[in-house]
Amino acid sequence: MSIAPTSPLESSALEALKAVVDPLTGVDWVSGRQLQALSVQDGLAQVRIKLGYPAASRWSAYTQLVTQALMAVPGIRAVETQWETQVQTHAVSRGQAPLPGARNLIAVASGKGGVGKSTTAINLALALAGEGARVGLLDADIYGPSQPLMMGLSGKPDSPDGKTITPPENFGVQMMSMGLLVEEEKATIWRGPMASQAFDQLLRLTNWGEPDAPLDYLVVDLPPGTGDIHLSISQRAPLTAAVIVTTPQDIALLDARKGLRMFEKVSTPVLGVIENMAVYHCPQCGHEAHIFGEHGGQRLADDGHVTLLGSLPLDLKIREQADSGQPTVASDPDSRAAQLYRDIALQIAAKVSLLPRDYSSKMPGVTVVSPSAPT
Repeated sequence: MSIAPTSPLESSALEALKAVVDPLTGVDWVSGRQLQALSVQDGLAQVRIKLGYPAASRWSAYTQLVTQALMAVPGIRAVETQWETQVQTHAVSRGQAPLPGARNLIAVASGKGGVGKSTTAINLALALAGEGARVGLLDADIYGPSQPLMMGLSGKPDSPDGKTITPPENFGVQMMSMGLLVEEEKATIWRGPMASQAFDQLLRLTNWGEPDAPLDYLVVDLPPGTGDIHLSISQRAPLTAAVIVTTPQDIALLDARKGLRMFEKVSTPVLGVIENMAVYHCPQCGHEAHIFGEHGGQRLADDGHVTLLGSLPLDLKIREQADSGQPTVASDPDSRAAQLYRDIALQIAAKVSLLPRDYSSKMPGVTVVSPSAPT
């Protein structure tokens, strides 16, 4: 939105705001068109800014940035700032249409199992919800679903019409998983095409969001690996972007690189790398040990020309909280680990806000009429 100053003082205020850069996007809120309103009357500057990503926990810090800039303008004695959030629908892979119930699908992937991908996915989903977004979580691991346990959910979901599924909700996040539809001890022995079809049904037959309020983000916890089923899922789902979870271990990095290449092939932007189990802090003596090596996540990010979004510790509490159905962000929100998850989630949301927008719903329809045959 373009702001037209109505006085010299407002012009000075606008110039001052152009120097305030969003810490997460690197773009000022004027040129980025997030500034929605600006007025200065009797020394009071009133500002309204609409962010393209949820950041409720950052509003206080952002307000200080705005206030500091405007209070340096002669003639301004006080500042009032109002913050809003409007998450837009961003473009998906070519040939796909956005999912009706979710604005943006964020895939959380790993090339190798056992790196903490699912634990990371659930905590990122909770962190986004905590910032004020409407969030869902899709457990795409058909063979080894784990999200029901970590979300503290069980029992078959409701089906209001016998065709679609109402996803259960906990901690303010909707969740759907094959683990809610099959017996807990029963193995799912399906060939690739059947598993891909099951994923497609979970994705498209689940009533995500509300009729007039789609999810801002649907976090998709992909199965580990880069085989045929992973490629099929990546091609079937209208993914907005993806993140890669790895440990610093060389063997995990080897497989994570394959994950990066897979998303390149399906034209899905990779927002960055999350390094899990980066360091172990001894609770007794405070000694730090890099059990799986050091700086592996940074090397992977550098090789793939993406961002290292953050490094998470190897922490017994994170595992215990996940196993008990009380994820870290929900059960221990003041912990260092929870703060790291929130920082990573904010980076992901901010990066998504910079991606190209989806305008498919605004394009006019084209009707081709065959010429009439001569009589």
